[in-house]
Amino acid sequence: MLPMLSEFLLTEMNRLGAQDALPLHRQLYEALRRAMLDGKLGAGERLPSSRDLAQDLGLSRNTVVAAINQLSVEGYLASRVGSGTYVNESVPRALPGRATRRPGAPGGNGSVPTGRLSTRGLALSTTFCATELEVQPFTPGIADFSAFPLTLWQRLQNKHWRMTYPDMLDYNDSGGYAPLRRAIADYLRVFRSVQLDADQVIVTTGTQQSLELCARLLADHGDTVWVEDPAYWGAVKAFMATGLAIHPVPVDDEGIHPGTADDAHPPKLIYLTPSHQYPTGAVMSLPRRHQLLSTARAHGAWVLEDDYDSEYRFSGPPISSLEGLDNDGRVFYMGTFSKVLYPGIKLGYLIAPRPLAAAFKQAHYDLNRPGQMPLQAALAEFIEMGHFSSALRRARQNYGERRAALLDALKPVLAPGTEGPFISGAEQGLHLCLRLPATVDDAALAQRIAQQGLTVRPLSAYCLARHDLKGLVIGYGYAPLREIQRCGPVLAAAVRQALGTLPAEH
Repeated sequence: MLPMLSEFLLTEMNRLGAQDALPLHRQLYEALRRAMLDGKLGAGERLPSSRDLAQDLGLSRNTVVAAINQLSVEGYLASRVGSGTYVNESVPRALPGRATRRPGAPGGNGSVPTGRLSTRGLALSTTFCATELEVQPFTPGIADFSAFPLTLWQRLQNKHWRMTYPDMLDYNDSGGYAPLRRAIADYLRVFRSVQLDADQVIVTTGTQQSLELCARLLADHGDTVWVEDPAYWGAVKAFMATGLAIHPVPVDDEGIHPGTADDAHPPKLIYLTPSHQYPTGAVMSLPRRHQLLSTARAHGAWVLEDDYDSEYRFSGPPISSLEGLDNDGRVFYMGTFSKVLYPGIKLGYLIAPRPLAAAFKQAHYDLNRPGQMPLQAALAEFIEMGHFSSALRRARQNYGERRAALLDALKPVLAPGTEGPFISGAEQGLHLCLRLPATVDDAALAQRIAQQGLTVRPLSAYCLARHDLKGLVIGYGYAPLREIQRCGPVLAAAVRQALGTLPAEH
């Protein structure tokens, strides 16, 4: 690799790591992107091989491949069979004399021009930032979607592009491709006990769009929404963007637990992750579910059920949906395909109560101009042919092995009872929460762990109003098994040192 390019990439990665604490694969992605936009990698220029890049930059090859794959998906790079990977001819260039902006920064100097943003815009751009709070692998950033049948998926997409009719290229006002809506309805009836028919299914670009659609149609500016505390940052952002007043309600071991003090802030919406609370992993008990539905009925509130990772249940019986217990038609159920297929697919679904389904479809069309019909058609066939079920089985097995390895690595730091460290939320999903005593500074601990090349998130960073929760949110879905086996003991040693059970020189 050219020495000047190598030096530029290392300098840029060091700056990004120091400023934004990005995982390594994201640092390399941003550095390579900057090199292309600044012309240090010219249009049509061949990129060094992933092996050479890894050797010159001192990175693992998996980290390099993850960054290159993301740039290829976004169109910055193009692969030529038997030749290599090249900078796409269509990559835009920075104008002469104008510095390329730091990724995510509205201004050219890396700072937010606060005078140009609204109060809401400033809040959205500076609080609960995704790069800080999203659960990523606790090992150096490696996105592992190797089990996904990419060749089959490409073949299905190509098939539907070849046979696409003109109306498949237009916007869609029916809530989505009909066969896909039927497939979603069949799946949810059988596996999640959701009471629905296909007419209630609205295909969205994911949970964020589903939440924003509910907020806009079910509440007015200034209305109150109850959210779990600690909270899923994406929901908080969606409600901030739509002008709602956010009222945090504490979560305990049985899920969200509203009290009389919360009743003084009557909600229009109640947002929940009952099957696997994000981020603590608490599962809402059956009595608490009935209590919540009764509370919603008393306030005349709508319930937004986010079932984001219900496909991955590793122990205990399956948890039925909250919607399946609802006899009043006040629960909106939402899910996504990104946890089973790949995040960039940007397809999810919202199940609206029958009386409101038509209104939601109309508003979805007017506000969002939905499309992607060939992609929806490919997904419908993918499900109907049984490939979705096969992909899910493989993913469950892979993630189950990674979960078991992580739990095994963390055993030395666990304590009996709840006075010392314990794990919550390991029965389901792609992350778990290592709960720590209140005396531990979990943010400082996460920083020390980051210095060893591992990425975890402090539980306290997800809290809105409470200050009693400390812990580490640890993702295992995107870390290969061998990396968990290698890095798990390092993570455990860092936690033991923070607890004072390991000498400082370790």
